[in-house]
Amino acid sequence: MLRVQIHEATPADAPGISPLLVSLGYPASNDFVRSKLQGLAAGPDDRVFVAAIDGELVGVLSFHRIPLFHAPGYAGRITALAVRPDRWRSGIGRALIEAAEEFAWSHDCARVEVTSGDHRAVAHAFYEHLGYQADERRFLKRRPA
Repeated sequence: MLRVQIHEATPADAPGISPLLVSLGYPASNDFVRSKLQGLAAGPDDRVFVAAIDGELVGVLSFHRIPLFHAPGYAGRITALAVRPDRWRSGIGRALIEAAEEFAWSHDCARVEVTSGDHRAVAHAFYEHLGYQADERRFLKRRPA
């Protein structure tokens, strides 16, 4: 069994996080990731968790707490989850999700949601295995160029 350690990311983790985001298809330089981590660290509603094995980063999850207007509490949203492909099916993703849920439940979130592209069937099966259900339809409009 692997010994996975989860901690909140710091700007020093940027070089380990960048390739994980690239594996999802998001170009992310070390400077970009470092800047995002510094910006998110200032607020109480955002967390980035990283998973490490023997000091090497092998996974990342970003989480955001959003106040609900129509109901009490907050919605928690996982906006990115990446695990190094050679470490899939080793409990890393589950450990990252558990860290996010622990933060969510202890910070008045009524639910946790995750958005996953239609082309990510393996990810969908993973989320369903952890008790997540397809529930709503999301509509998206991008800002004009």
